[in-house]
Amino acid sequence: MPMTYTPELLEELKILCLFNLATTQEGIKVHSEAKPEAIAATRRLHEKGLITLVDGGYLTSLGYDAARYAQDLLTILETSDITS
Repeated sequence: MPMTYTPELLEELKILCLFNLATTQEGIKVHSEAKPEAIAATRRLHEKGLITLVDGGYLTSLGYDAARYAQDLLTILETSDITS
């Protein structure tokens, strides 16, 4: 059965796309005033072992790979010529 992008997974992808992959010294912080969906997505990413803190922090090595794939996919989809 094919997987689908649920609203929860899309929120997690949005969070992964916030990370700067050019450096491992820069993390993110999702504040308590953020949208509830973003807070929940960040918590799930932490539970999955992709980020170091419940409210953001840094990418783990697995998280780096996931963020790289998420950002690469977004770049492909945004720049692909759909008339080909």
